[in-house]
Amino acid sequence: MCHGRALGELPSVSSFSVPRALVTGASGYIGSRLVHEFEALGEPVGCVVRDPSRVGFGPVVTVHRADLLDPASLRAIGEGYSTAYYLVHSMGRGGDANYEQRDASAASNFARFASDSGIGRIVYLGGLGDRPTSPHLRSRLRVGEILGEQGPPLTWFRAGMVVGAGSESYRTLRSLVERLPFMLAPSWLDTPTQAIGIGDVLRYLLEAPGIAETIDREIQIGSAEILSYGKMLDGMADALGLRRRPRIPVPVLTPWLSSHWIGLITPVDAGVARPLIEGLATDTTVTDPSGMALFDFRPRSFEQALHDAISEERAARESAPSRQ
Repeated sequence: MCHGRALGELPSVSSFSVPRALVTGASGYIGSRLVHEFEALGEPVGCVVRDPSRVGFGPVVTVHRADLLDPASLRAIGEGYSTAYYLVHSMGRGGDANYEQRDASAASNFARFASDSGIGRIVYLGGLGDRPTSPHLRSRLRVGEILGEQGPPLTWFRAGMVVGAGSESYRTLRSLVERLPFMLAPSWLDTPTQAIGIGDVLRYLLEAPGIAETIDREIQIGSAEILSYGKMLDGMADALGLRRRPRIPVPVLTPWLSSHWIGLITPVDAGVARPLIEGLATDTTVTDPSGMALFDFRPRSFEQALHDAISEERAARESAPSRQ
């Protein structure tokens, strides 16, 4: 693997081929960040949202109102896009447990639309975990299978926790460290995982269409470190300049029960917290790093990703209009 550019430095438009892209899930954290990266490159991009009032992009962005659960609404998007980014999931908001079925229907509808409209490739961001038992990770796996079976050629990225200011997993970690003087420590805190910074995720997504070898390929991505969730909590405390929180072992506290008290303690929607926590018993580490070798950079460390996320939060606060 070569390392010609500085860590975290996005390449210029001229350094790789950027086809005309369509971004689904553009009102979400990763989708909106990806659209803003295209804006920064000056590259025209389209996005798909159910409610255009939830996004505020510039003139190079074409906003399409469509609902992936309504195939007829997708026809209004039209043709002309060569790459589509699939960054949609309906994970459990409002406590609705039917998100697995909705995710499967949305993926199938979009795969057929992409094939019919001439899109040459779908780039999908799913989750790590070879044999997931949680509904959340199982749904992400099934979505990738549906896109690959029913749509155009697929580039399937698989990642663990994405560390960024708007990531639900990051917000949960930060809130636990900030709000609890000590933590109950169920056995799933020892589960290994490999997190990845949002800047590195965006770079993988941006560069993939310019690398022919990523077509019809599953690519597992993550930082070099394998950490437990308990170690991540310690790392968050260090990054925030706080005392590491003592942990009291309680092996009978299941992920399902944990999700309830985490929903009370953190600002994360309870319907989102539950499937996230239920997935923590699954090993989400990179088992095949060969896909990362196709790219000319190394992902940053978990420590650096935390500091970047904290800086992102600070910048957002400073740029927000003051309230009188």
